[in-house]
Amino acid sequence: MTGARDLTNRVAGRPRSSAGTGRLDVRNPATGEVIGTVPLSGAEDVAAAVAAARAAFPAWSSTPVGERGRLVGRFRALLERDQESLARSVVREHGKTMADAAGSVRRGIESVEFAEGAASLLPGATIANTARGVDAEMFSEPLGVVVGITPFNFPVMVPLWMFPTAIALGNTFVLKPSERVPLSADLLGALSEEAGFPPGVLNIVHGDKDAVNALLVAPGVDAVAFVGSAPVARHIYTTAAAAGKRVLALAGAKNHLVVLPDADVPGAVDSILSSAFGSAGERCLAGSVVLAVDPIGDELVRRLSERVRALKVGPGDDPSTDVGPVVRPEQRDRVESYIRLGQSEGATVAAQAPVPAGSGGYFVAPTLFDHVRPSMRIAREEIFGPVLAVVRVASFEEALEVANASEFGNAAAIYTRDGGRARAFRERIQAGMVGVNLGVPAPSAALPFVGWKGSAYGALAATGPEAVRFFTRTKVVMSRWPAEPAPRPPAS
Repeated sequence: MTGARDLTNRVAGRPRSSAGTGRLDVRNPATGEVIGTVPLSGAEDVAAAVAAARAAFPAWSSTPVGERGRLVGRFRALLERDQESLARSVVREHGKTMADAAGSVRRGIESVEFAEGAASLLPGATIANTARGVDAEMFSEPLGVVVGITPFNFPVMVPLWMFPTAIALGNTFVLKPSERVPLSADLLGALSEEAGFPPGVLNIVHGDKDAVNALLVAPGVDAVAFVGSAPVARHIYTTAAAAGKRVLALAGAKNHLVVLPDADVPGAVDSILSSAFGSAGERCLAGSVVLAVDPIGDELVRRLSERVRALKVGPGDDPSTDVGPVVRPEQRDRVESYIRLGQSEGATVAAQAPVPAGSGGYFVAPTLFDHVRPSMRIAREEIFGPVLAVVRVASFEEALEVANASEFGNAAAIYTRDGGRARAFRERIQAGMVGVNLGVPAPSAALPFVGWKGSAYGALAATGPEAVRFFTRTKVVMSRWPAEPAPRPPAS
């Protein structure tokens, strides 16, 4: 884990140098130092990875489901063995605190545990005598070659959402990790080979948008799974679907946290701080808008302000750090431009935490805005950084109206002691994942990660039984057999 690592692609179980000459530096966002380089692959590299996955598919898809599950189980055991090293890799290339990184790796391992038994969840049915002498059977079969395009903010967890389940179900896989955080994905590839994945079952091709665009239209690719920003998700969905691929593209978010006057305010403050500023706000379940229902606003903002000012910003490998850096300088500049925008729109900066000076890292001051209007851009647009906006509303009904007006529908939460209000919120909020007195309503691996409205493109959802449906296709067989065996011909 020390020094810079120069990555290659992993194709058919072996390192494979990129056909192109371009490379990108990978930097530690806490220091700015170069910790690796990654190839910027093109169409030729993509074609090689897809061909390897295509060639491996017939043998792998015909491997008994129990054998596939046991192989995924061996991979899971290696993840358990190396989970601390994986977490440190996430800290080093993404900037998360160690606690955030370790939690994300643990959640990824839970997805692999689900994948071990995914075959038992395969939909199937048999109906005898659907017509006279005719039986009907429904089978679930693997799709073929699946591509996973994963984001920078969860370098281990999101790949583990995808390829273990797809592979356990009999597919082969091409992973294109974010070029900003490729080191952890390379470790996953090495562990898959140590576990004994046959050559071509899991392939890794590195690169930027050129590699992505080649994958979206590559012959031999049957499905594309993506997690990332809303504009890219729309491009992924429209391009790959037009090329005949099955597509699931998880997109942006603007998550609302409703605080009612009867809430446990100290508990709500703890939860809101974790939701908004954990992982430096770089996660699609981060709470980014608090809807404070009168008269809770003054007390809530006062308590939040005290806590925000006390946050320690620093490198993720420092145990005392609360908020690490954002992933790259362009993201730092983008988030800081939103902070300036919020001030120019008329919002009040209620509190900011100090940032370390002279470190070379990409640190952004965690910022709390008060007196934000729903029409302001900081209340409507995805910032993806440690910025929290408080919108004061007069009633529960107004809070619902503001939240449901968002173009996104990823997650939402309510803080209250009133079960009836919580139930009404659950029924009426237009979001796929809902928290009651918790600010990060991340589902377990056995349940789907669900985005509504502009937060997802595609009919299904990631993880859980809906992921099983996404990675398989249905075959129906109708059979008629003679009632009696045919007579044998007479012996000569």
